[in-house]
Amino acid sequence: MSNRFASGKYSIAICDRCGFQYQLKELKKLVIKTKQVNILVCPECWEPDQPQLQLGMYPIDDPQAVRNPRTDTSYDVSGNNQIGSRDIQWGWNPVGMGDDQGLTPSSLKATGSVGTVTISIT
Repeated sequence: MSNRFASGKYSIAICDRCGFQYQLKELKKLVIKTKQVNILVCPECWEPDQPQLQLGMYPIDDPQAVRNPRTDTSYDVSGNNQIGSRDIQWGWNPVGMGDDQGLTPSSLKATGSVGTVTISIT
């Protein structure tokens, strides 16, 4: 059985985007959102399918909750000794270390020093 179409070996076609003439075999099919549309474009006008247009096409499972969580028992309040993973130290006023009610405990000790500067004029 013979083929219904000619080979198109020497056929001339027009780019659907820029309108310039090219050989038919040079034109490429355009793909938009993973679908081949009936648009043939030249190599200069051709661009790959944009991945950002495929957002939402594929389900993404990104769970945030933890199954069977356990509480943090490393927080020990015995007197003023506060140790553990939840011991938060806020180091600026008025967020912490400056409240008069003692709501934000502080075990931070600030130290500082000032050096000297020498200037030599020649």
